[in-house]
Amino acid sequence: MRVLSGIQPTGNLHLGNYLGAIRNWVRMQDEMDADSQCFFFLADMHSITVHEGREQRIRNVRDMAAALVASGIDPDRSVLFNQARVPAHAELAWLLNGTARIGWLNRMTQFKDKAGKDREGASVGLFVYPVLQAADILLYQATHVPVGEDQKQHLELSRDIATKFNTDFGVDVFTLPAPIIPKESARIMSLRDGTAKMSKSDPSDMSRINLTDEDDAIMTKVKKAKTDPEPLPETAEGLAGRPEATNLVGIYATLSNSTPDAVCAQFAGKGFGAFKPALGELLVETLRPMRERFVELRTDDAALDAILDKGAAKAAAAAEPTLRAAYDAMGLMR
Repeated sequence: MRVLSGIQPTGNLHLGNYLGAIRNWVRMQDEMDADSQCFFFLADMHSITVHEGREQRIRNVRDMAAALVASGIDPDRSVLFNQARVPAHAELAWLLNGTARIGWLNRMTQFKDKAGKDREGASVGLFVYPVLQAADILLYQATHVPVGEDQKQHLELSRDIATKFNTDFGVDVFTLPAPIIPKESARIMSLRDGTAKMSKSDPSDMSRINLTDEDDAIMTKVKKAKTDPEPLPETAEGLAGRPEATNLVGIYATLSNSTPDAVCAQFAGKGFGAFKPALGELLVETLRPMRERFVELRTDDAALDAILDKGAAKAAAAAEPTLRAAYDAMGLMR
């Protein structure tokens, strides 16, 4: 079993990243047997579809590496690296551009969402972004890829590209990856709008809990989080039509390894004046060790680069046989 997943280094991790993906990465890493491996990468080559200054991009990559290690990713047990240190990602993406079809890419909803009405002004990289994602996955013969609802289409495209390449050239170069739907997948919403995902791009910092937030900031954000005047019901069914309440109960349940029903039973009949402080304390105690480790790590650029170099060397060695086989199948000399 070989698991692969990536994250864009576009600023600090927030609670939605951690509970929605990173915590599951740590669990998968910890559950791997001796014959299995996890590859976790920082998608800095994907990040170039949005203009960013050189120094800021370098800082973002190092900060994200520090955040992942602080969250529990162990560079000695998992392969942790950034794409740019492994040129095979760019090479295979170009080769796969010959196999991918414009019609397939035209159907990708993410491009439509991100390009918006300015399709003609969008980056070419944004359009072919899914091909690079396919290369990320296929390069390592990944057998499984953790996916949320918004990434299922990208994994299907990767499978389509792999199938067409293998068929066109009469080879069996690429493994068709299967999705992993995490047993416990949390969809964390904004603290200001229970119908919108918690996001780094939201202009209001009060909408999210950053993993770098100090204890007092976390408590303040939770206390000011949007709610409604109704008390908590006895069961989660009673949260219907109350998105902000549903979100806060869901966060508490996920952090405490409980269920929304159990949380509702615990706080039944109580208002958010009682619930919010309890949630804030739970967040503070959970996130404090990660924040302290992150602050310690991010000041040592040499150590972070050493972690990424080590991971890149492992990744490049794992990628080379696949890249070589793809070149050979296409009759390209290298």
